[in-house]
Amino acid sequence: MKNIIGFWGYPHPNVIKRYKDAYPQADWVDLDIDFSYPDTKILPESYCKIIKNIINNALYLKNSIITILAPIGKDKCDSGWFAAQLLKDMGFDVVETIFEDLSPKNEIKISTSNLPLRKKIEIITANIVDKKDISTSYITPTFGFWGVPPNDLSILELFPDSTHLYGWTRCVEAGTPADIELEMFVQSEVPTVFYAQAFCAKAQLAKYLADKYNGLFVDIDDCATNSTKAKIEAFLRLR
Repeated sequence: MKNIIGFWGYPHPNVIKRYKDAYPQADWVDLDIDFSYPDTKILPESYCKIIKNIINNALYLKNSIITILAPIGKDKCDSGWFAAQLLKDMGFDVVETIFEDLSPKNEIKISTSNLPLRKKIEIITANIVDKKDISTSYITPTFGFWGVPPNDLSILELFPDSTHLYGWTRCVEAGTPADIELEMFVQSEVPTVFYAQAFCAKAQLAKYLADKYNGLFVDIDDCATNSTKAKIEAFLRLR
């Protein structure tokens, strides 16, 4: 029995609502996440791990997936568009969505809260499908983390709770995943780690902004090595 709505990125809210109304009992699965399902080897070895997660997860769950909501606009990336084409060719029902509205819809309060950094990202991404209002307290930032949700979420546990979120994840909280101006916003006085998934186009922004604001640029392919973690820990200790 098919009972899963798969998605990646931030599908247009109207499309999410339409499918929630049509399939109220369906389970929603964020295909961006690494569930450690078998590697299908469909994509090149050296490729964005998040896109590989999408393909691997979809193939593993294929018999349970009703449809896949696939952002393909500036709110995601060209690789997301290519993945949508491949999945359609493999027989999936794929609904392409573009969510490029730049009108802020939500107050930014989770990104600037005193919650642990990993919890901040988990709440923001979970709110894409099921928005829940939670009580938060603002905290003055001592560090910043710029980027998308990493494949290896454990690196977020290296940061203090006084870390503010910037980049695409902050845009998601605002309800504007295609807002490039907000995505490039950081506070120059806040020491920031600029993270990009290896082989992701956003590495271009991350490296540029890290150089501009004297931050730390980090790109990680799959899981963070001890060397990468040590580099982040040194940055947090010395800045």
